Amino acid sequence: MSETPTNGGEGPLMLLSAGFSDWLASADTSISLTTYQAGRLFFIGRKADGGVRAHERLIEQCQGLWTDGQSLWTSGLYMLWRFENVLRKGETTPAGANRKFVPVEGRVVGRTDVHDIGLGEIDGARRPIFVNTLFNCLATVSDTASFRPLWRPKFISALAAEDRCHLNGLAMDGTQPAYVTAVSRSDVADGWRDRRHDGGVVIDVASSEIVASGFSMPHSPRLYDGKLWLLNSGTGEFGTLDTADGRFTPVCFCPGYARGLAFIGRHAVIGLSRPRHGGTFSGLAIDERLAEKDTVARCGLVIVDIDSGNVLEWLRFEHTIGELYDVAVLPGVRSAEAIGFKSNDIQREITVEQR
Repeated sequence: MSETPTNGGEGPLMLLSAGFSDWLASADTSISLTTYQAGRLFFIGRKADGGVRAHERLIEQCQGLWTDGQSLWTSGLYMLWRFENVLRKGETTPAGANRKFVPVEGRVVGRTDVHDIGLGEIDGARRPIFVNTLFNCLATVSDTASFRPLWRPKFISALAAEDRCHLNGLAMDGTQPAYVTAVSRSDVADGWRDRRHDGGVVIDVASSEIVASGFSMPHSPRLYDGKLWLLNSGTGEFGTLDTADGRFTPVCFCPGYARGLAFIGRHAVIGLSRPRHGGTFSGLAIDERLAEKDTVARCGLVIVDIDSGNVLEWLRFEHTIGELYDVAVLPGVRSAEAIGFKSNDIQREITVEQR
């Protein structure tokens, strides 16, 4: 595939496979993603002329992401933010976007290291359910406190701000949390770092039982097409997990630290990061796999055919951004953008609830 450089007039330089824009058009989707160290909420869509447009907003330590195309939740350093689309059907922004996300709610949850986010039903209301990594639990927002704990692994003996097992990934089954991933089953402060190579587990939330183990820093469990999909990040593998016997079946190798997973049709959108050498990501099996394939880790996206395991299209960030955390697809959305917190737009964008 040939490379097409673009920055869409906004954001860091990207390299794209030649068919990336055509894939967005054929899938009738755009993509949203979050970066971690670079602190950005990104939207990648199409321009009117068929080119690729990237739009970004700065949100410090932006990680978890959930959207249904109308509402959007994402996390920041110590916040949970909810955005809502204010465009009606057929409306577009001056730049041609047919989604305009405006921040309407901010929840101060403290530096709890929020990872994956889902939207569930709690006490008859739809509320965010998020992985509270610092406290090793699933949690939701509270009207009187930083958060309300909902569930924690049974090997975690106490609710404490110690990041013992590095709980990170959440697979929702409709409005209910179904499976979570953790880097280990450690019950001591920061104990997970000692088990990065093979201590990873997948846990059934309903039963609290570990259904599979032996992973290297697993992330992004997702239920799709009747299967549980998973990123075994420390080995660079994307695959499916049989929860009955705990068998993991790789579908393809990802040329980067894989984190962030979404599906549309028969395709998976997978986020890739460059490892932090000398730190959390160092010394993992993926280093050897990359060397065997005579390549280096990339930061960007790969579009994978889930039936064949072939990479159909790709996107790479060439500078500024080295890590992604989460990705989401927006079906039926050509292009999306969001209002920033420090621009005059946020003062002037006033909407009236329609009943």
